[in-house]
Amino acid sequence: MMYYLKLGFILLIFCVVATGILAYLNTLTAPIIQDRKTKDEIDTREKLIPDAVFAADSTASGMQYFRARAKEDSTLVLGYTFICSQKGYSSEVKTMVGIDKDFKVLAIKVIDQAETPGLGANCEQESFSNQFKNLAEADLKVDKDGGQVVSLSGATITSRAIASSIQAGIAAIKASMGAEL
Repeated sequence: MMYYLKLGFILLIFCVVATGILAYLNTLTAPIIQDRKTKDEIDTREKLIPDAVFAADSTASGMQYFRARAKEDSTLVLGYTFICSQKGYSSEVKTMVGIDKDFKVLAIKVIDQAETPGLGANCEQESFSNQFKNLAEADLKVDKDGGQVVSLSGATITSRAIASSIQAGIAAIKASMGAEL
C-alpha cells in the first residue's frame, strides 16, 4: 500500500511542476501571440481596402468596426472593415470583411476556423471568398436559400454561417450609423 502512495505522490509532484512550467511559458508567450494577431488583423484590413487609413468605431451591438478613409483626403470615407463570426458545422468561423461606403462587400478573408478539413475548411480558398465581391446585404445568402453564394460542397452549414454573419455585421453597422445616413 505504501508503494502505491509513493508512486501517486511522485506523479503528483511531476504534474505540479509541469503545470507550473506550462503556466509560466503561457505568461511569456501570451503577449507575443496577441501582438501577432493584432498585426495580422492590421495587414488583413489593409489588403481588404488598400490605400486607406483606418479609425476604430463601434456599433450598438458591440461589434467593433473600422472606418476606412482615403490617405490623401481624411474626410473621404472609402468603406468599413469588421470581424464577424458565427458557429459553423464544428467551430466558430471568424471572417474579416471589407465593405464600401454603399455597404457592398469589397472582399472577405476567413481569419479563424476549425471546420472539417477538405469540406468546411475550404472556406479559406479564394474561389469561395471571391463570390462575395460586390454583393449587397440582401444578396448574402447561399444558393440553397435563394442567394448568389454557391455553397461549398458538403459544407452548406459553413457557407451559410459565413454569409449570414456578414449580413448581420452589415446590418449592425447600418443600424449604428442610422443617424449619420
